[in-house]
Amino acid sequence: MYPEHPTTSRPVTAVEVHQPMPLAPAMVAPTPLVPMQPGSVPAVASIVLPDGRVVTGYAINPVQPEPVAAKPPVSRTAVNVALGGVGFLAVCGGLLMLTAFITALTALITQLITLAAVIFGGWVAVQVFSTRGHQGGTTVNIRKAVFKRNHFN
Repeated sequence: MYPEHPTTSRPVTAVEVHQPMPLAPAMVAPTPLVPMQPGSVPAVASIVLPDGRVVTGYAINPVQPEPVAAKPPVSRTAVNVALGGVGFLAVCGGLLMLTAFITALTALITQLITLAAVIFGGWVAVQVFSTRGHQGGTTVNIRKAVFKRNHFN
């Protein structure tokens, strides 16, 4: 019922193992510093040290960092998404009102057609069943009618 388990072992094959080699990090050359002339020549300052030596040099003003622009409390992306949602809701509401208007217009047209049919049918009924005398018509009482070759005799 079940196949016999093979007693012979499978042949042994050699397995070649590859060890990963790390890549050397890319060396980024530092950007060279380009000397720049100041916009205006600063004033020369002389300082007398406590031991009596005089040091003369340019006064260096501390670099003032640029003021950081105030970050808005809500990101522009969030504002755009919210405005898009509001616009989508406005469009959906307009489409809903448009479908409601079309449905109401269809119902109105249906009611007008029904009213016209009722009025016209009533007029026809009054004409047919009126008790007034026949006006210019001829009444013929047919007692025996014979049709021959689709002709009335």
